Amino acid sequence: MMSQERDLIIHGARVVDRSAEIDRVADVLVHDGRIAAVGVMVEADGAELLDAQGLILAPGLVDLHCHLREPGQEYKETIASGTLAAAHGGFTTVCCMPNTEPAIDTRSVVEYIQRSARVTGLVRVLPIGAITRGRAGRELAEMGELTEAGVVGFSDDGSPVADSSIMRHALEYAMTFRLPVIDHCEDPALTTGSCMHEGWVSNLLGLPGQPGAAEDAMVARDIQLAELTGSRLHIAHVSSAGSVALVREAKRRGGNVTAEVTPHHLFLTHEAVMGDGARPRYDTNARVNPPLRTEADVDACLEGLRDGTLDCIATDHAPHAVTDKLCEFDQAAAGISGIETALGVVLTLAHEGRLDLGLALRRMSFDAARAFQLDRGDLAGLGTLAIGAPADLVLIDPNEDWVVDPAEFLSQGKNTPLTGRRLHGRAVATIYGGRIVHADARRTLTQPSPGGRGSFTQRAVDSVVGGGVNDASNRPSCA
Repeated sequence: MMSQERDLIIHGARVVDRSAEIDRVADVLVHDGRIAAVGVMVEADGAELLDAQGLILAPGLVDLHCHLREPGQEYKETIASGTLAAAHGGFTTVCCMPNTEPAIDTRSVVEYIQRSARVTGLVRVLPIGAITRGRAGRELAEMGELTEAGVVGFSDDGSPVADSSIMRHALEYAMTFRLPVIDHCEDPALTTGSCMHEGWVSNLLGLPGQPGAAEDAMVARDIQLAELTGSRLHIAHVSSAGSVALVREAKRRGGNVTAEVTPHHLFLTHEAVMGDGARPRYDTNARVNPPLRTEADVDACLEGLRDGTLDCIATDHAPHAVTDKLCEFDQAAAGISGIETALGVVLTLAHEGRLDLGLALRRMSFDAARAFQLDRGDLAGLGTLAIGAPADLVLIDPNEDWVVDPAEFLSQGKNTPLTGRRLHGRAVATIYGGRIVHADARRTLTQPSPGGRGSFTQRAVDSVVGGGVNDASNRPSCA
């Protein structure tokens, strides 16, 4: 790993930043942990040179929804292992959910996570505070204290806020702090005892299912409450065609609502539970909440992502211990360890023509950052290659075919239904704040450039693309 003080030139990559309409071969200069220049033949005396010819260079990925498990569930994941896995997957910023033990419902827990993340220093970790104390759904957490501590939103993820009055008050309080409420939308009355999507597969396997209406009903309620209060609402892990339609209509009315979708809800259906010969029937690694649904739901989510109804892609990385999945399907913990396969899944969808590559990368970076309004203050330009933006970058080999093997995961969670599947494209290097925090050991990418340390050449300055992080030309509206 190189020191942050040394400049870095990334040479000859196909630079893709849809937020600034950049898609061409160029060089990128990093200075003091920020983007300094983007252009042709960028130079800086004594800089580290990274040969990226044949690779794609894009803004570092931003994950609005992951579970780092610490504190309290370190047998599943730790902040150290989770951030290592994030860097391996091309992510430079992750927002961690509050279903820890204890929950992220006090300043002390927020500060513990922040300190632990600074020690690892691999990616930026932004905590999400609990909506209610202990995520029990009975009384609001100290939202003002959590805001002062540095949370970027509020959620009881995994435990939907069933009480509509509490949800209304949560939205009202969150509005005073200008932070979003992130809701796991699920009507408990329609999901109790269920373990997968309600459909022909659940009937065939004899497993209790939950209908898409369980999600749709809560999405509709929360959209109405957000419109009533004028608050920011973010719908987590949308999985049903009905929910996509509800979010689309809310946006048409001008509602202040954003939404995310996971890679597995874009790529897999409930048939993954049934197995296909190569993969087992009753595969507990395919148990996730919300459940994998039908091909029609997948198509609706893809269309929602393409037309901007769904703002971004988030992993819902949910690592579990082997014992959490080595049991009967209806007893297995719900969740997929997905932060190291997310980019590969999305690139595969692009390779198959189901997503546009540039748009997909934007949904995983710029649009994700903007959904939570993370791109302000010191993080202005986050998710872009704008001059002065944080030098958070990912280098991608779009042509590498690879087979998912959880034994190669750096996450402690090996629970994935993608084992043995072939994906097309992966991250080969991740740069956070100008430092290389992940690099494919099979490749020789960096080498020192000749000459002593010096200032940028005039040629580098002349080759800057666009303006700085406050330049409106670098901040187009969402598609």
